[in-house]
Amino acid sequence: MPFSDDLFFAPAHRLAAMIRARDVSSVEMVDAFIERIESVNHGLNAVVTLVEERATREAEDSDRRLAGKGEVRPLEGLPITIKDSIITEGVRSTWGMKMFEHHVAKQDAPTVARLRAAGAIIIGKTNTPEMTMDYDCDNPVFGRTNNPWNRERVPGGSSGGEAAALATGMSPLGMGSDYRGSIRVPAHFCGVVGLKPTWGTIPGSGHMAPSVAAPPPLAQMATIGPMARYVDDLTLAYNIVKGPHPSAPYTVPTADAHPEKVDLKKIRCAIFTDACDVPVTSDTRAAIERAGRELQKMGIVVESVKPPIDEGERLWWAFNGADGNQLIAEVFGEGLKLSRERLRNLLAVTEGKSAAEFFKISMERDAWRVQLAEFMERYPIILGPTFCVSAFKHGATEVEIEGKKYQHYLAGWPVAWGNCAGLPGVVVPCGKDRDGLPIGLQIVGRAFGEETVLAVAKAAETVLGGYQKPPL
Repeated sequence: MPFSDDLFFAPAHRLAAMIRARDVSSVEMVDAFIERIESVNHGLNAVVTLVEERATREAEDSDRRLAGKGEVRPLEGLPITIKDSIITEGVRSTWGMKMFEHHVAKQDAPTVARLRAAGAIIIGKTNTPEMTMDYDCDNPVFGRTNNPWNRERVPGGSSGGEAAALATGMSPLGMGSDYRGSIRVPAHFCGVVGLKPTWGTIPGSGHMAPSVAAPPPLAQMATIGPMARYVDDLTLAYNIVKGPHPSAPYTVPTADAHPEKVDLKKIRCAIFTDACDVPVTSDTRAAIERAGRELQKMGIVVESVKPPIDEGERLWWAFNGADGNQLIAEVFGEGLKLSRERLRNLLAVTEGKSAAEFFKISMERDAWRVQLAEFMERYPIILGPTFCVSAFKHGATEVEIEGKKYQHYLAGWPVAWGNCAGLPGVVVPCGKDRDGLPIGLQIVGRAFGEETVLAVAKAAETVLGGYQKPPL
């Protein structure tokens, strides 16, 4: 059958089923998505490295496997994209940094290897901010990625290229990473879905630049996770990439997620919109409150209660700057001089904390996590905003809310507490602001509660309309 334009926006699981049924060959699908990237990407700069020749060879292999009636893998022949900061064997992986501009990884990150073992075919790498350290997806190697809803706005960071590619039908499924909302904020800004899993369910190795390994307290706030247009595809990818790996000693075995088995009428949700020092916009507040009302109509219990999350923002910053950036300076050395001033200022070396001070912060974090876990005994799901505003303009360091300006990093408190607590969270589209920009609902669950989070996310997607095409 011909590969119609509508199929560029079809769910990944449907496209994989079409290949298995041989309604369309893997070669046809891979070629179609590469042509789609070449025709759409020039105004967005979401995909920064194409993997054409290898993708075609692997697609031919998939078609031969299907013709031979051998083992058919769950993602057999499906084209996907991977964030540039997640290493891929034989493909450039730069972290958006000039010092790694020509770096080609010698092996796949475990998550990438698992996707490829499941039959997926990587057709491209997607853009990220320099060192994945910004909500503006721009770097000195590839330049900036534009938001598909308004090209003067950012797609979010740090998985902004992945979100923009998914939103515009350049890829049906991708992988991002999340340290302070880097999966969830781009999903919110671009109108797609993303899962930040529980820390410890998915191996995070293979995400950092060469010779860099985040110390455990920072690693505990960062995860790799799937991004897509549809919640069912998040579940599909999560079940493939999760599980222990020798290179990630903190990763534990977990059961497959089966959100369709969850009885939603037994779920109690807390919903809130404001906390910490930066308010959310009135459009954001209205969209989140409407989402709560619609979920209530489905029989889900939704109560307006603010969770004890404020400490999570403070502790996130305490961990993030605990060593005064001395480890980064030691690892990168003179190479940081190749970075933009914006990043150099962010990574300026300061006096770090003593071991005693750091131990105290760690103890405070554990005490706060216990407090939050006790709250979630009654409310296993927390509904709220993803970011204080919708997508802001390129280059901005401040956002304006009700006539007041706030530092744009601080407007990310709605996601930071989830990283600090290590909890799973999904973002799904829940409306638009007065400028027509997407707004995402964040759904956070208990540790290792991906199944319940995905079930509520699927319900929200169903009742709120889910993904919509941007006006390309």
